[in-house]
Amino acid sequence: MKFKGTKWIYPWTAVLAVCASALPSLYAAAGARGGSAVQVTTTVTASVDDGKRMPPISLQDVVVRQGSDRLPITEWVAARGDRAGLELFILIDDASDPRLGSHLGDLDDFIRRQPPSTAVGIGYMRNGAVQVAQDLTLDHARAVRALRLPMGSPGAYGSPWLSVNSLMKRWPVSDNRREIVMLTDGVDRAGRNGRHLWQGLHLNPDVDSASSVAQRTGTVIHTIYVPGAGRWHRSYWTATSGQNDMTRLSAKTGGEAYYLGLADPVSLAPYLNRLDKALSNQYLLSFSATSGKKPGLQAVRLNTELAGVRLAAPEAVWVPGEQQARNQLQGRP
Repeated sequence: MKFKGTKWIYPWTAVLAVCASALPSLYAAAGARGGSAVQVTTTVTASVDDGKRMPPISLQDVVVRQGSDRLPITEWVAARGDRAGLELFILIDDASDPRLGSHLGDLDDFIRRQPPSTAVGIGYMRNGAVQVAQDLTLDHARAVRALRLPMGSPGAYGSPWLSVNSLMKRWPVSDNRREIVMLTDGVDRAGRNGRHLWQGLHLNPDVDSASSVAQRTGTVIHTIYVPGAGRWHRSYWTATSGQNDMTRLSAKTGGEAYYLGLADPVSLAPYLNRLDKALSNQYLLSFSATSGKKPGLQAVRLNTELAGVRLAAPEAVWVPGEQQARNQLQGRP
């Protein structure tokens, strides 16, 4: 699967045809809210505390809400067997301290132990874009060979958020799960001065843009903190702000943010082991949403009453407009 300079069309978040048996009730629910019912599919990660056993989770254990409305769930299936397909891109910030090289062995082990159904890609974030060192491949040994030391320089226009955005915008459409692991300090070196004060928080609009594209394309983003080269990591405010941006992006897309303070991690293995556990406890959730006049993101909330179980999912999903929804239901493009 090639990542070239061609124009890719944004995929919806896997909008599918609604099961025929569910159409009457779904249309009724949609009519009450003033739109057409469409089925939306998203990736959900289940987790429990360390040392606890993951209980079986059924469709009846999951609740999806949009505002005060409870949305009908049409499918809840584990991402295993013939539904296990995963496209996983590992992005390394070229502004990272070259000492990251001491952790490449951890990344090597992580990539090699991925299941045969996982395609792995390797890219380096630089100049607000991604240099793809290895396209998505099921040959994990080939992906490992693409790993190299970071250059220790962000380039002329270094922003991890612009970089990840550029990758998602040219990621070809498929039926597989889409996930990204970003190794970065989260510092935006592009110098756009885009941060603004809102309710006492400094927010970077490029993070919001990346989260919107991720939600629109159904991409889950995990982040791992590694210190950057040069003086940037010496500023407590800059470093913690970068970590906050990493956490915000992962939370909005249903991923995890991994860091422990601002120091260089002793090992990436504990983070990657937790990520392995997360990837092996994912589900594909399909539910009925109500389309608006125009396509757009709609906020949803997901929870379960199973004791000790936590569910992570994107904060919003992409829902087509009314006409596109009708076309989908009638099998028209």
